[in-house]
Amino acid sequence: MTRARRIAAGWVLRVDGAPIRDGAILIGPDGRIVLVGEDAHVPEPPSVPSDRYPDAVLVPGLVNAHTHLELTGIRVPIELPFPEWIRSVRAAKAERTPADFLRAARQGVQDCLRAGITTVADTGDSGSVIEALAEAGASGVCFHEIFGPHPNQKLESIAVLERALGERARLQGPRIRLGVSPHAPYTVSAPLYEASVTVASARGLPMAVHLAESQAETDLLRSGAGPFAEQWTQRGIPLPTRPGSSPVVFLDRTGVLGPQTLCIHVVQVNDSDIARLALAGVAIAHCPRSNRAHRHGDAPLAKLLAAGLRIGVGTDSVASAGDLDLLAEARLAGQLANLSPERALGLVTLDAARALGLADEVGHFGRDCWGDACVVATGATDAPAAAVLARGCSAVVATYLAGRAVWREAGKTLEMTA
Repeated sequence: MTRARRIAAGWVLRVDGAPIRDGAILIGPDGRIVLVGEDAHVPEPPSVPSDRYPDAVLVPGLVNAHTHLELTGIRVPIELPFPEWIRSVRAAKAERTPADFLRAARQGVQDCLRAGITTVADTGDSGSVIEALAEAGASGVCFHEIFGPHPNQKLESIAVLERALGERARLQGPRIRLGVSPHAPYTVSAPLYEASVTVASARGLPMAVHLAESQAETDLLRSGAGPFAEQWTQRGIPLPTRPGSSPVVFLDRTGVLGPQTLCIHVVQVNDSDIARLALAGVAIAHCPRSNRAHRHGDAPLAKLLAAGLRIGVGTDSVASAGDLDLLAEARLAGQLANLSPERALGLVTLDAARALGLADEVGHFGRDCWGDACVVATGATDAPAAAVLARGCSAVVATYLAGRAVWREAGKTLEMTA
């Protein structure tokens, strides 16, 4: 099946350049972009399917910097204190079968495509999401999560990780990559973090870690106190041997922080932590609606941006944020850091791609990038980026993956074959 396609719209948002009124993109048979420009100047080969959206904005396929698609369908009261919420989610996961996880992941991928999201950075341990992405011909980095707060769990957890990476290597390809995710400082010991770094480095894989998300996490590492510390004590897990560290300092000491590491949330940080993150060259996945839903507070996004960190915005799981409206996340991020609509939109396109190391492939309409795009119905407008953010993902009327139309609102169709 050819992937060649020409798409024209009232506006084309290139992200890495000025928007084009009455613009178009041409995608070649390999699914990659050949040309972007004014509609009148982009060729219209007679053998290539052509779609027109005169009252809409064409946007690069959205890049979700943090998801848990295997949690689709899990509903745990968000009002619970965060440690109890985490425990409840893990209990809900324990009741699911592999078939349940795969159904959830498939639904999550479909929901992403309906929302204009064509690339995800997903974390999970069921292996279902990478399978669902491969089925859909979608794009992403699948970080395999591991857990083990007790130092004695290190060898078992690493064995599970190595086995999972080996089993899922067959699903990697030009559009899907594997990664390693030691979950968070309240579920992973220092020895397990260090061993995870060794595995990731040996395999040349990126890493993702939940970091500095909650006050309970900070209390555990700074003073060996708080609800996570109480849970550790009840389970016979030794408390941190070097209390007094911030979560950022703790991970830096274990060798986790580096250019290949995506740090998720990063709410409970001070200026010293931010400087340390910038020096290490990490990337950040900012999840503003999830942070607020759990009452963690707002991450210091303006300071993180000013420090030069690579930052993308993510939805987190639907169990946290309620949906996958990535444009709503971008809108809130823009408000938090007083960003222009164009800059805020970049956080879910090119900036997010940079955070994931995929800027040569997705996040903009550059030549030879994948022909991923979404169409947002805005009506007539002179401010396309602002209109896209205001309408949100519910206004997405079409989504394209490498030139394939995988979602069309008008016909209520969703194509899930690669």
